[in-house]
Amino acid sequence: MTLETLISIYQRDLDKLKEEILAYPHEQDIWKTADGISNSGGTLALHLIGNLNHFIGASLGNTGYVRDREAEFALRDVPRQKVIADIDEIKQIVGETLTNLPLARLTKAYPLPWRDKEVSVDFMLIHLLSHLGYHLGQVNYHRRILSVK
Repeated sequence: MTLETLISIYQRDLDKLKEEILAYPHEQDIWKTADGISNSGGTLALHLIGNLNHFIGASLGNTGYVRDREAEFALRDVPRQKVIADIDEIKQIVGETLTNLPLARLTKAYPLPWRDKEVSVDFMLIHLLSHLGYHLGQVNYHRRILSVK
């Protein structure tokens, strides 16, 4: 695994998240939920932005970001352009943080415990990428379900 590979995949998936948010036919649909689905596409986007800001930006890049996880799930009707701007910003933060991360740091302990245990930086970066992909798929399905109605 190389940092260039990780950066490329993070950038690809964040670009795809942006495409998904832009693909909702009606801006208000971003915040709707569907039967059996508790989180809207907008909520999932805010959660991913907060998650990456916290676990990569603040924890590895020392950006000073302070996470408000409850707000990620409580905010509604954030304008689409604000969500898009925030995706662009976290894409830049992730890219810069990982570009400046010394390769030797990958095998060192991640600065925060994960599920009450110590993990390496590379473990956490792969975990966060998996988390991004999981929720990106949910946003895609959410958008398509609402577009059928």
